[in-house]
Amino acid sequence: MKRQRKKYLRPAHPWEKERMDAEDKLLHKYGLRRKEEVWRTETLLRNFRRQARQLLAASGPQAELESKQLLSRLRRLGLVGEGAILDDVLGLNVENLLERRLQTIIHRKELAKTPPQARQLVLHGHIVIAGKQVMVPSYLVPLEEEGTIGYAKGSSFKVQPQPEAPAAEPITEGKAKAQPEETEKAAAKPKEEAT
Repeated sequence: MKRQRKKYLRPAHPWEKERMDAEDKLLHKYGLRRKEEVWRTETLLRNFRRQARQLLAASGPQAELESKQLLSRLRRLGLVGEGAILDDVLGLNVENLLERRLQTIIHRKELAKTPPQARQLVLHGHIVIAGKQVMVPSYLVPLEEEGTIGYAKGSSFKVQPQPEAPAAEPITEGKAKAQPEETEKAAAKPKEEAT
């Protein structure tokens, strides 16, 4: 049996305010549940960058082959352009990878109104890619599959969008002032009746 190992590295120092604030912004922007998801993405990016640095330093036919393979994989995922070189891999950041997650793409295609709702749609089986149900919000969507994302065949979202909770009516200044006057009148009535 294949040995399971951690897919991420924790930060070297647990309590750095700047890093924690940056992670919180990513959690909110992309609808992630745990910082572990950010760390996993950072580790994947770190591995891509490490491989690119090693290939830049190496020479020979094997290095060229591995360079082509790395660039074609990143091109398939939509992380680098068509004429990309290894230096472009070093310019990638965490947000580039987070933008390719299934959860983010569903939100960007407006199949869901918020990133958390996009995550819920994926986990509840409402989303298919090329006719196959995918229930992993962190799935990195290749460019060729991006156009095939849609609702599942039996999904209630496909028939008609689900109604959201009705929005609260905004209180205008006129209504806000009218409410205290009404309460004053109601309070004055019992006093008049008592006399």
